[in-house]
Amino acid sequence: MARIKVKNLLLRTYIGFNPEELVNKQDVIINFEIETDISHEALEADEPVDILDYKTITKKVIALVQNGRFKLLEVLTQKILDLILEDEKVKWASVEVDKPHALRFAESVSLVMERSQND
Repeated sequence: MARIKVKNLLLRTYIGFNPEELVNKQDVIINFEIETDISHEALEADEPVDILDYKTITKKVIALVQNGRFKLLEVLTQKILDLILEDEKVKWASVEVDKPHALRFAESVSLVMERSQND
């Protein structure tokens, strides 16, 4: 089993339900982890055959976030998690989405969700 981590993916999207949040994109910071199997054959061959393509998954996350509109951080996080788990090579995933400056005296607010393929 291997764990792939994508760290501090900084994107802009519509997030929130206050009037200014409905018309102005805001920064979000996304971190996710994916557990997957890597065969001994793939490791010995050093070729990307039957390997989870984390670049493609990341591009899908970028498109989802940048083209979407979300009132709740919970919904955005869940949609990213669902998208990642669409790939059958993903055994388990965890997603954390940070919304910087969501609270006046806090650096950010974040939400973490995780799930395995069997859940």
